Amino acid sequence: MIISEAFSLLAGESMSAIAAPTLEETSNLSSHAPLAFLYEHPQWFNPIFTELEKRGFPFSKVYIPDSFYDIGADVPFRVLFNRMSPSAKSRGNESGMFHTLAYLDHLDLLGVRVINGAKAFRYEVSKAAQHSLLRSLGIRYLHSRIIHTPQQALAASEGLRFPIIVKANIGGSGKGIVRFNTKAELEEGIRTGAIDLGYDNVALVQEFVPARGGYITRVETLGGKYLYAIHVYLNGETFDLCPADICQTARGEALNNACVLEAAKSGLKVEGYTPPTEVIAKIERIVQAAGIDVGGIEYIVDDRDGEIYYYDVNALSNFVADAPRVIGFNPVENLADFLIEEVKRAV
Repeated sequence: MIISEAFSLLAGESMSAIAAPTLEETSNLSSHAPLAFLYEHPQWFNPIFTELEKRGFPFSKVYIPDSFYDIGADVPFRVLFNRMSPSAKSRGNESGMFHTLAYLDHLDLLGVRVINGAKAFRYEVSKAAQHSLLRSLGIRYLHSRIIHTPQQALAASEGLRFPIIVKANIGGSGKGIVRFNTKAELEEGIRTGAIDLGYDNVALVQEFVPARGGYITRVETLGGKYLYAIHVYLNGETFDLCPADICQTARGEALNNACVLEAAKSGLKVEGYTPPTEVIAKIERIVQAAGIDVGGIEYIVDDRDGEIYYYDVNALSNFVADAPRVIGFNPVENLADFLIEEVKRAV
C-alpha cells in the first residue's frame, strides 16, 4: 500500500459518474514516499503526477472517497499536499469534505507540513469567510448578506440592485449559484425551492456584477507569490469557470487536453494577462493571510463603476489547459519545483 496504517485505502465502488482511480492507481509508489497527495477529483491532478514521475521523485496518492485515518498511527510522509475539491458533491463525494478538515486539523496538531492546510481549506470551503477576510484586509469585495434559510433571501436582497445571485457558501466550479432578475423571480424561487444552500445551509446574497470587457480575471499564485493571470471571457450561461476545463483561447483556437474532464464549456475563452503591480500585491496579501500555498484569486471590474472587486479565494486551483500556448510557460513544472523544495525543507 502507498500509505500505511496511518491512512488506509478501502476497496469499494465509487459513487462518482467520473471513473475513480483503481486501487493500483492509488498505490503504485512507495509506502514511505516523502510527499503525499490527498485528492478527490480523479483526473485534475494527472499533470503534476506525470511531471513528478518524469523526474523520478517518489510520491503517494490518497484518494479521499476510499480513505480513512488512524489517530494513533505514525505519519508515513514528510509533506501532504491537500487537493480536496469543494465541488465534490457533484461527484457524489461530499462526505470527504469535513473528513478532510478533521484530518488536516490532526496533522496540524502533529506539526506535519501540509500544503494548503486546515487554515487554507477553511477559506476554500466558506465564501462567507473569504469575504470577511477581504474586508479585514481593506480589499474591495462584493457586498454580501449571509443567510441560512432560503426564506431569508428576500429580506437580504433589500437595498441591492437586481439582478442578484444567491450563492452557496460551499460551492466549487460554479455549483450552487442561482441568478434572479427581479424581486418577483426571487419570491418564486423561494416558493418553488429553487435555492439550494448546500452542505452547511449557508449562502451569500449579492448583486450580479456586469463584467467590464465581458471577462473576469483569475490570478494563480505559488508559495504565496504571483505566478500568472488569465482573462476568462464569459458567455452568460454558466458560473463554472474552472480553468482546466476551458476549451479555447480568446482567438478561438482549441486548447490541447481541454474539455476532457467534465462538461465542456465550449463558449468560454481564455487569454494570458499581466495585472497591474498594485493588483498583484493585493492578491499576494490575500493568499498569504489565508495560508494558501497554491491557489487562485478571481476578481472582476464592475462595468457600472469601473472598480475592481475581489470575490473568490481558491485553495483548490487548477492551472489553465495548454498553459504554454496561453501564458508562455508550463506552471506544472514550477509546482513540481516547489513541492520538491518543500519536501527538502521538511526533512
